[in-house]
Amino acid sequence: MKHYSILGYPLKHTMSPPIHKRLFELSGVSDYDYTIKEIPAEELKERSPELLALDGFNITIPHKINIIEYLDELDASAKRYNSVNCVAVKDGRHIGYNTDCDGFLRSLTAAGASLNGRVLQCGCGGVGRMIAIEAVRAGADLTISVPKEFRDTVDPVIEYAKKNNCSGKITVICPDNAENVLDNAAGDFDLLINASPVGMFPKVDACPVSEDVIARCGFVFDVIYNPEETKLIRTAKAHGIKTLGGMAMLVWQAVVAHEYWDGSTYDDKDIDQLVADMHKLMNEKK
Repeated sequence: MKHYSILGYPLKHTMSPPIHKRLFELSGVSDYDYTIKEIPAEELKERSPELLALDGFNITIPHKINIIEYLDELDASAKRYNSVNCVAVKDGRHIGYNTDCDGFLRSLTAAGASLNGRVLQCGCGGVGRMIAIEAVRAGADLTISVPKEFRDTVDPVIEYAKKNNCSGKITVICPDNAENVLDNAAGDFDLLINASPVGMFPKVDACPVSEDVIARCGFVFDVIYNPEETKLIRTAKAHGIKTLGGMAMLVWQAVVAHEYWDGSTYDDKDIDQLVADMHKLMNEKK
């Protein structure tokens, strides 16, 4: 029997157990359990031995940085963002990965979208910083919009681009209205990314960008997965624009965790069905 867990605090609404249960089933693994480790930040040191005794585990807020000191090695993506959300045990060594990064990239690829070209992004905190850095790594012409009080969240992206001689251009917009932070973006865009919480449940009628800007985008990705279709996604679909919601990213980062844990591989159609099933389960819990 192998033992896996999700580490975080709080974890009342985590989708990890049902997602990983399905992934284990799809890969034919039956001798496992997947538990919830709801551990406050101040208890991490004391309880680290029980985590390190596991065969692998996922990490969410507030432990993505503090878990690093208990690991033996970091993968390149974890080093890049100084953030770990997955730990695998290989030859007795605990290795930290950032599968949020992989989940974002894999979900885009599976949906037929690309970071090449002109990218318009709303928000740059946490996962938004990671997305922005991946965009400049891909050579995107990136426009980021954040409220004035969060202007410094873009600095790590600009510094990374300079340090690594990224070819893409970075433009920063800091409007006064935090609810419609992309309304003054001019021109057409290949990809629009909402990496802000605008539109998240329960404020489902909020949208981070005007319909005019949405209509000028070739593809729309929203990191939010609750609700299943944000106002941003609904508006884009009404204009015939291809879209992708945050549940796909959540599921794909879990897929990558299983690849690290036991080398499992999956069919894209099975993952698409898993995304749909997790939306259904989430809606049933409301």
